[in-house]
Amino acid sequence: MSVAAYAAMVCAGAAAWLTVDRNAAARRATVLFVDGEGADVDGVDGGRAGDGRRAAAWRRWRVGVVLWARRLGGEWLCLPVAGVFAVLGDSVLPLIGGAVAVPLVRRRLRARVRTRAAERRAGGVVALCGAAAGELRSGAQPVQALLAAAVATGGLGDAEARVVAAARFGGEVPEALRRAACEPGCEGLAGLAACWRVAVDGGAGLAAGLDRLEAALRAEREQREGLRAQLAGAWSTVMVLALLPVLGLAMGWALGADPLRVLLHTPAGLGCLVVGGLLEGAGLWWAGRIVRTGVGT
Repeated sequence: MSVAAYAAMVCAGAAAWLTVDRNAAARRATVLFVDGEGADVDGVDGGRAGDGRRAAAWRRWRVGVVLWARRLGGEWLCLPVAGVFAVLGDSVLPLIGGAVAVPLVRRRLRARVRTRAAERRAGGVVALCGAAAGELRSGAQPVQALLAAAVATGGLGDAEARVVAAARFGGEVPEALRRAACEPGCEGLAGLAACWRVAVDGGAGLAAGLDRLEAALRAEREQREGLRAQLAGAWSTVMVLALLPVLGLAMGWALGADPLRVLLHTPAGLGCLVVGGLLEGAGLWWAGRIVRTGVGT
């Protein structure tokens, strides 16, 4: 059982490495293999070509696995990890749990991607306001200033395309800005639409309004980032506590016990597994809800 325990720990570590270091491994693959077989690997000289070829083959295999996992999605790493526990525990329950975890992990990963895209768009709105104010001070008309700022900054995606189309072809720019503000991260465009409307209808200075809007959006973004940084420590503590059951299993193996067989093949163990899993999931959900509410996302 000690050999199986070590195998499980190695597989879990490999899965974690694949999840964290996929992009870095892909970049290393490009550097390592762009020059072909003759490149030295980790300082191996030409006199040790056999070891170099084996090291290069291992690196190719590792990079291939990384790229395959990246293409499929990190959520599918739940299945091999669950398979290891299924073999060690001689039960199909870990495989069922891994299959259930795949859509949940996929949802979490996609939510993280959407959050990052919204943050990029929010930064693009701040940059757009600053660039447009600079163009206006240089003597450009509002439409030309908006077009030049959009080209210079970018990063708003479909929202930027709609606004640029309205400005370039004589459309209603404030209305296009308000519609674009409905996308996550582009809420600041509603303020730009208000400044545009006031400047056009009331003759107020658009550059001054954009300066104040940029300052307000930048301060709000810095406040959100500061709050997120303060909550990062608490979230790290939650994740460490969530991993304690795995540490308990490892300690049980180290002491010569068989915790997986107890959990998966006895009524008391199954009851503890169900109750513990429910409490673990509820705790993670509640902690995530507190963090998301605090950050305001």
